[in-house]
Amino acid sequence: MEGKKDFTVPAKAINTLADMRKWERSEAYHEYMGFILAMNEAVKGKKITDVAITSDLVSKLLSLLEILDNWITEIPPIEQPQRFGNKAFRTYYSKLKEEAETLLKNILPEELHPSVVELAVYLTESIGNSTRIDYGTGHEMSFAMLLCALFKLGIIKQEESDQVILHVFERYVNLMRKLQVTYRMEPAGSHGVWSLDDYQFLPFIWGSSQLIGNKRIEPRSFPEEGFAENCANDYMFMSCIKFINEVKTGPFSEHSNQLWNISAVTTWEKVNSGLIKMYKNEVLGKFPVIQHVLFGSLLPITPQESTAVER
Repeated sequence: MEGKKDFTVPAKAINTLADMRKWERSEAYHEYMGFILAMNEAVKGKKITDVAITSDLVSKLLSLLEILDNWITEIPPIEQPQRFGNKAFRTYYSKLKEEAETLLKNILPEELHPSVVELAVYLTESIGNSTRIDYGTGHEMSFAMLLCALFKLGIIKQEESDQVILHVFERYVNLMRKLQVTYRMEPAGSHGVWSLDDYQFLPFIWGSSQLIGNKRIEPRSFPEEGFAENCANDYMFMSCIKFINEVKTGPFSEHSNQLWNISAVTTWEKVNSGLIKMYKNEVLGKFPVIQHVLFGSLLPITPQESTAVER
């Protein structure tokens, strides 16, 4: 862990299109992108079922997500005239906002309790927006930033990276699917056929990395009926396809055009590198997403000290 620092409540810093340069040069951008690539490397060629949970913190994070899952039962959707955006989600969001700091203190060593002022904001923001009752890649990014901050604090060790992604992040994605379906959450932002999925992006990146070097599963296989369902417990990518097949109707090539195009790519290496490039451009490079990003002492907006950083 770094020397003693003053933790601050994360706040927005990207207010205009011109500020995007500030973001791309920031310490937060380079820390976050470094995290995405390090996790991508950590899960390469690994099945979920092959990675055992040995980390105490991973177990505690899974318990925290289990608590959030149980709240869905305690806060059922309400009867309301409109189809989307069930207002019970606002009650759920308020409960998390109230209890986030306590939940995190329960899993952190006491000397790190001051950090919850930052961490709690990333946790709360990771479940969606309570005004619009929507969820998208910016909220997903907030959870990834929470994990990145835990690595920076030194509570998650490098050798636990595969457990963090294949168990904690995978559990988070499943929780988000349950929230989306239960409260009929809208996808955040405008999604056209270019979108991978209405809600998530990172499980496609890390999930395609899991499949690199797999001799049995080729990219062209995943749109086939029933294929993803059979592999969903082992691979995040297939779990995403399974969920899409459950919530969408009609031909796969029509409702998930971008993924259909990806299935024509010859290798998982190419799928993976293409998705990382797309994430940089379509998520990290887009003002409508980045204007909502919050910066604190762990992921600061201050410029990255100039080193030979890959851009």
